[in-house]
Amino acid sequence: MVLVGLLVVVGILSSLFGSYMLRPIINDYILPGDLSGLIGALLLLAGIYLAGVISVFFQNRLMNRIGQRTVTRMRIDLFDRMEQLPLHYFDTHQHGDLMSRYTNDIDRISDALTDSLSNLFSSVLTLIGIFVMMMYVSPLLTAVTLITVPVMMLTARYVVKRSRRYFTAQQAVLGDANGYIEEMISGQKVIKVFGYEPQIEAGFEVLNRDLNEKSKKAQYYSGLMMPLMNNLSTLNYVVITIVGGLLAIFRGFDVGGIAVFLQYSRQFGRPINELANLYNSIQAAIAGAERIFQVIDQEPEPADVPDAVALSHVRGDVRMEDVYFFYEPGKLILQGISFRAFPGCKIALVGTTGAGKTTIMNLLPRFYDVDSGAISIDGIPIRSIARDSLRQSMAMVLQETHLFTGTVRENIRYGNLEATDEQVEKAARLTAAHSFIRRLSRGYDTMLENDGANLSQGQRQLLNIARAAVADPPILLLDEATSNIDTRSELSIQKGLDQLMQGRTSLIIAHRLSTIQNADQIMVLEYGRVIEQGNHQELMARKGKYYSLYQEQFD
Repeated sequence: MVLVGLLVVVGILSSLFGSYMLRPIINDYILPGDLSGLIGALLLLAGIYLAGVISVFFQNRLMNRIGQRTVTRMRIDLFDRMEQLPLHYFDTHQHGDLMSRYTNDIDRISDALTDSLSNLFSSVLTLIGIFVMMMYVSPLLTAVTLITVPVMMLTARYVVKRSRRYFTAQQAVLGDANGYIEEMISGQKVIKVFGYEPQIEAGFEVLNRDLNEKSKKAQYYSGLMMPLMNNLSTLNYVVITIVGGLLAIFRGFDVGGIAVFLQYSRQFGRPINELANLYNSIQAAIAGAERIFQVIDQEPEPADVPDAVALSHVRGDVRMEDVYFFYEPGKLILQGISFRAFPGCKIALVGTTGAGKTTIMNLLPRFYDVDSGAISIDGIPIRSIARDSLRQSMAMVLQETHLFTGTVRENIRYGNLEATDEQVEKAARLTAAHSFIRRLSRGYDTMLENDGANLSQGQRQLLNIARAAVADPPILLLDEATSNIDTRSELSIQKGLDQLMQGRTSLIIAHRLSTIQNADQIMVLEYGRVIEQGNHQELMARKGKYYSLYQEQFD
């Protein structure tokens, strides 16, 4: 930036002295008819302007580099912070709006840094330099010039104040529109199956119309600046021409001086115009920056406590004691949940939707922290365990599958990046995924894109289970792991899961009660409370809620 500043100064001085050279050229060489002197002066003028061209060239090169390096670091900071944010942030913010911050808002800042920052510095110095040179040439004409400056400033202030408001609103609505589009793309199947296209189009039309109005107003005020400044500049030029002509006639002011001053007066309006236009660009960048720093300034997941321990040789003794939890104040989700899963024990959670089963699964790896009560692993409170170590001791298979762009092998290996090809295939065989993978066009090297769109839902779930298997964790969390698999496949995969769960502590959420009959303990939840607890035979004998659920499923 220091080097850019020096180059800007060189460029401004070459412009100022180049313009001033008109005075001696006219007075000393053109009017007297000195051709040889004129040629020498023109060569000197060419050298001055060449120095200016070279300085501007390198100035632009450097600013491009500075601007791109800055936004690169900003993207890295934004992405790093996103990876540190707790899950509830993503649950409460549109994904498309977050994407808009990476694209539209970053682009606004990139434009401002690359094009506007050096121009802003240059315009300010040019304005100062031209004013000094104008005072040197004619203080009286300078006083005449300054009459229009307050008008220019007040006009610029009026326009900029309004354009900033609309640029800020434009960026916010653009984020909303992107979020809406992202949601609709993700939910295309649902939209089509329910024939909801007209309503979706109407919803988008409202957002798009709002964006259109905000953008039109932002661009209108932004575009208004240049013609207003140009007209005021032209008016100023006319007044100076008249006053300068009168000075030449009645005061003997030299013609070269008038020509130079007119040149400066024309240049005097240019940096004011540029400053006004740059201000609009900078306002757009500031609006984008505010949205970016809203994310960067978000509180990350709380840091591990000092002296947090790393788990080693985990036995899998999981205990939850009198846990209360709510996502929103006043809306209690879990109410006094207590249980203990001994090492190698299989615990099943059943109950109606909204009973709190998935919430329990989210609390164990500390995706959320309990509001009261305690959770421990092998007798160690999970708040005292380093998060990375805690989560590495667990593998989770969710109802929703997510596959990354890459090969089948790479997606399975996501559970353990150090796993060999043999370990990957062993995990696939264990979870009944190997048979369908062999039938793919390139087997384990088949490329998956768009969340594995070329696989069936059941096949995607099998890969998710294989990913958990290759992680080889002491604790397994299965949230409806077989919900997307047909009954025949479920039988074979259940054998694989039984093998996988051997010697591991497993917590299972299941709506198909046939899959958890061999669980060591079954907990029935309702409205965030454990209302029944025991094994399958005990709960069936009680003929309570579990018995009712079982009968409903098989009658």
